[in-house]
Amino acid sequence: MIDEFYWRRAVVFGSVVLYWAGVSVNAAWVRQRIGRSPNLKPRGTRERLLWGGWFLVITVWLLQPLVIGNGGAVPGFLRPLPVLFHPVGLILGVVLTVAGYAGTLWCYAAMGASWRIGIDRREKNPLVAHGPYSLVRHPIYLFQIVMLFGALLLLPGVLSVVALAVHVACVLVKASDEEAYMLAVHGQDYRNYCSRSGMLLPNLGGNRRDTP
Repeated sequence: MIDEFYWRRAVVFGSVVLYWAGVSVNAAWVRQRIGRSPNLKPRGTRERLLWGGWFLVITVWLLQPLVIGNGGAVPGFLRPLPVLFHPVGLILGVVLTVAGYAGTLWCYAAMGASWRIGIDRREKNPLVAHGPYSLVRHPIYLFQIVMLFGALLLLPGVLSVVALAVHVACVLVKASDEEAYMLAVHGQDYRNYCSRSGMLLPNLGGNRRDTP
C-alpha cells in the first residue's frame, strides 16, 4: 500500500515538473508570437546571481522528493520531520500547490505576448494592469511563493525552508529591478498603477484612484 509520505513527495515532484513544463510551453508560444526569445538569457552579473539563486531553489524543489525516498541519500537533519506531518498540512499543501499553478496560468493569459523572464532595457513593454495584475504588480512571483509554501507544508524540513527563503529573497530583488525598469518606461502611469496595487499582496488600504 502506498503511504502518505509517497503522496507528499509525488505532489511536490509533480508540481515542479508541471510548473517548468508550463514555463517552457509559454516561452515557446511567446517566442513564436514576437519572433525572438522572451529574454530567457540573463543579462549582467545581477541577473546571473539571481538565476543562481533560482537554480538552487529549483534543484531543491525537484530533487528533494526523490532523494529523501532513499533513507541514506541525505543527512537526517535535512530530511522532512515526520512529527510535522498532519492531515491538515497535506490537504492545505495540495490546495496551495493547485491554486498556485492555476494562478500562474491566469497570469500567463493576462500577460499574453507581453510575458518576459528577464529585462531588456531596449524594449518598451506595455503596462499590463488587468486580471491578477489589477491587484498585484508581480502575481507570478506571488503564486510561486504560494506553491513553495505548499511544498513546505507537504515536506516540512530544512531544505523546504531554505528553498522558500532563497526564492523570496530573489523575488524581492527581481521585482525591484522590474519596477525600476517599468517606471523608466511608463513614468507617471506606472506611479499611478503602483498607488492602487501592491508589490506581492493586494493593496487593500491604498489609494484606488490615479494620482494627478
